Formats: sequence, structure tokens, C-alpha cells
Amino acid sequence: MADKAQVGLIGLGVMGENLILNIERNGYTVAVYNRTTAKVDEFIAGRGKGKKFIGCDDPKTFIESIERPRKIVLLVKAGEAVDATINGFKQYLDKGDIIIDGGNSHFTDTMRREKQYAEEGFKFIGSGVSGGEEGALWGPSLMPGGDKEAYNEIKPIWEAIAAKVNDGPCVTYLGPNGAGHYVKMVHNGIEYGDMQLIAEVYDILRKALGMSASQIADLFEEWNKGILDSYLIEITSKVLSVIDPETGKPLVDLIKDKAGQKGTGKWTSQSALDLGIAIPTIDAALTARMLSALKDERMVAAKKLSGPQATVLTGDAAKRLKDSLQDALYASKVCSYAQGMALIKAGSDFYKWDVNLSECARIWKGGCIIRAALLEKIRAAFARQNDVPNLLVDPDFAAFMVKAQDNWRYAISTATNQGIAIPALSASLSYYDAYRCEHLPQNLTQAQRDFFGAHTYERVDKPDAGFVHTEWNQLIKEKAKK
Repeated sequence: MADKAQVGLIGLGVMGENLILNIERNGYTVAVYNRTTAKVDEFIAGRGKGKKFIGCDDPKTFIESIERPRKIVLLVKAGEAVDATINGFKQYLDKGDIIIDGGNSHFTDTMRREKQYAEEGFKFIGSGVSGGEEGALWGPSLMPGGDKEAYNEIKPIWEAIAAKVNDGPCVTYLGPNGAGHYVKMVHNGIEYGDMQLIAEVYDILRKALGMSASQIADLFEEWNKGILDSYLIEITSKVLSVIDPETGKPLVDLIKDKAGQKGTGKWTSQSALDLGIAIPTIDAALTARMLSALKDERMVAAKKLSGPQATVLTGDAAKRLKDSLQDALYASKVCSYAQGMALIKAGSDFYKWDVNLSECARIWKGGCIIRAALLEKIRAAFARQNDVPNLLVDPDFAAFMVKAQDNWRYAISTATNQGIAIPALSASLSYYDAYRCEHLPQNLTQAQRDFFGAHTYERVDKPDAGFVHTEWNQLIKEKAKK
């Protein structure tokens, strides 16, 4: 065992354990510390036994066991715990040491920390880590941002442990201060949208086609061999095929329809509102989780509020709906990714990060939760035109969306007529229709705003006049006199 570790890790949760096993497997000695020191002893005697780990019982010993300049990875709960943990060992650091926050920190906290620690002589990196426990162990998608020199120092480690795809490791430097955690945040927002879209299609198959969990599992397995090839479709098929050993029923049918969330989806929506970017698919997914949490209220409402009763379709109608859903799901997924990429572009422009959108798509092709065949097309789209305003107008995507829209509309109208809630699918189609619409009804909105608040508006027939105000009541009085 080496006298000193090349990397240190604080936080022996599931992600922390798996990530350092990945780092060690790739040739590095890792110093390990956890606030509850019994976890360190348990790890060293268990999963870390016989491997290149140095277990440490206190912050000073931990810091002293790492080679300089030290590279210290934090995988602790986002928020105050990050600051408290850093403050607990900061006094033992030397100038030039590197702190890497690998948790789901809010990007504004990362910006603050990077500035603060730079002033104190330390280098700070905020790195998104996606892929869950399996990804952390065998190759995650890594989204680092912060001090560029610090990234160059950890680059060999990050490239070694990242997932590998045909065009390289799934990691790239995304930009200064909060860029990495911002991209990870939006990645999670896209994930929210993707998961909700899949759930809605599952619900349609269940209620409008009367398919069992195992039948839907088989269909998703089939879809995963085509354009919908993705990690989330793959695991959905697997989840739906699992039988509960106690009851003999599909396990998914025994799970309460009450979804949880950890905040990154909410942050994505908040940032989009701040920057004025429309992300209705992601917003709808977030709202759907909130509505699912109202389980008790929904059970009461189900007895008091009437609506169409979903009936199982048969014959040609059933076949058409089943065939339409694949296009509807894919087209809606494109909208979710398009919204996310537009938000990353807006964040990059506002905070001056210069994020490469093609590289974002590339590093998501492996390791992460939203990895999908679709991402190669997204990477190629931004490689062709890095300033394309929206994926929907990329020639390849535009051609598909135009072709798929009949099936898309049929699936959505059928579900709506059946009374099946499809907030994300319908939000995606509305996004498409609004984005392609040359004339939206916000001319009326502007007129209303000017009427009650003198907020002014622009005239289409006088583009050089700028913003103008109309005395609406005066014109109404004059009209009445005539």
C-alpha cells in the first residue's frame, strides 16, 4: 500500500462507496473519511478489504494522508452540510489543494464557494455525478465545472472513472464556477420530464388498452430496440416484469402512486423562470409529482368529480393507439431534451460559462440516467450548428417531428377523451405547436396589459415606433359617440 493516497473522499454513502471503489479499481490509492467513523471501519473491513484504501478517523489524519496538491472529493448532502464539512477540515489544507463537490449542490452555492475558496488559496470544483450507484461504481457521466487548472489536475482521474462511449470518456470541462452543477441540475430536469412521459404512456397502455404489467414490459423491451433505445426505457421494461414473491402480483401494481423528489427538478424550473425560458414538459413533470403527493385528496376527489371513464379499446382503434404511442413518446422526449438544452444555453450565456452543448450531449451518452440513442443525434445537431436556437428546428429533428405529429396528436386526443391525465405529453405537443406558430394570441395579452396597467406594446405595422401606449377608454368613448 502506498504511503500516501492520490485522492481523498469524504462521505461514505452509497454513491461515495461506489465512486471510490471505481477510483481504486483504476489504479489510485484513496483516503477515506466519514463523519460517523464506524462507517470507515466497516468499509475498510468489508467492501474495501485488501484494496488500496487508507481509513482515517479524524480530519487532520485524513488530510495528512493525501499527496499534495490534495484532491478531496465530497459526497455529502447538498446545502449546509457541504459548508460544515469543508469548514471542519479546511484548517489542515495547504494553498493549491483541490476540493471537489460531487453532490447535487445548487449551482449558486457552487459559485459562492468557488469564489470564497479561491480567495483563501484553494481550488474548487463542482462536479455533477450521474448514473446512480451502478454508474458510480462502473462508470458515471461526470459534469465538472470550476477552476480550470484544478480540472486539468483531476482530469486523468475523472477520465479514468467515467463511462466510455465510442467517442471517448463521458466527462468534459463545462466551464467556470457553477457550470458543472448547473448542467447536472438541468440533466435532472430532463430526467424528470423523461420519466413522467414514460409513466403517462404506461398509464395509457394500462387503461386504454387494458395491458398487464408483463405485456407492457414486453412492449417496452421491443421499443428499446428502436428509436426509443435508452436506459430509462430499458429499466422500465425490467421494473414492469418483476413479480412480488409474497403476493405473486406485479410488484409495480403494489407501489403507492405517490412520487418523491429531491429538489433538482424544482431548481430547474426556478432557473427557467428566472431566465425566461419555456420548459413546459419539465414543469409538467414536476407538477405531476406534486399532484401525486396529494394521494388522500385524490381518493376523496375520485368519488366527487366525474369525468370520462377509460374504456379498453379493441380492434383497429387499439392497434392504431398502440402504434401511435411510440412516435408520441419519442416526439415528446425530443421536446424535453430541447427545452433542457435551451435552458443550458441561456444559463451559459447569462453566467458567461461558454458551455459546449454538443459536448453536453456527448457525455450523457453513457453512464447517466438519461443516456439514450437520441443523444447522438443531439450531439450531431449541435456539432453541425452550435448556435441552433432550438433542437426542433434542426433539420433532422424537424423532419421527424413533422412526420410524427399525426400519431402524436392521435395518442394525446385519445388519452384526453378517455380522461387519462397526460400533463407532460400534452405540454410537449403544446410546446411544439406554440414554437412553430407564427402568430400567438399574446397580442391580446399585451392589449390587456396596456389597458389596465399602461404597460405598452409594439405595433406590427410600425416596427420603428418602439413601445407605445393607447388610451383604450378614450377610444371606446369616441366609438360610442359615433
